[in-house]
Order: sequence, then structure tokens, then C-alpha cells
Amino acid sequence: MFTKSQFHTPDLASQGKLLNRVSQLGEREIIKTTLKENLGVLNSENMAIAHAKLESGKTIGKLGLTGF
Repeated sequence: MFTKSQFHTPDLASQGKLLNRVSQLGEREIIKTTLKENLGVLNSENMAIAHAKLESGKTIGKLGLTGF
């Protein structure tokens, strides 16, 4: 995903175009996120909850934290 920016490839500008297009498709619900659950604001309590869920080995999809 970030090869172009990491290695400063000549077509770096196309990365922004790609991300904008993906954003548009997501907003129109043509593609869907793998976000399973938003655990709220980023703090130590929610980080511990996220860690426990991931450590359980039963989490499918992504966990989100906001506010950083």
C-alpha cells in the first residue's frame, strides 16, 4: 500500500489519486471496510480491550480506535 511513498517512486502522485478513488467508493458503499468494531477513543482502557480481543484469536476483521 505504501511502497510508492516509502521508496519515493516516480509515480508517487498516483497514490493520492488511488486513495481518493477508494475513499469515494467507500462513501458510496461500492466497497466495504473490514472494520468489525470501533472501540472508541484511543486511551489505555480501550487499548487494553483491543489487545485482549486480538489476543483471544477470535477477532475477525479490524478493530478501530479514534481520536489520534
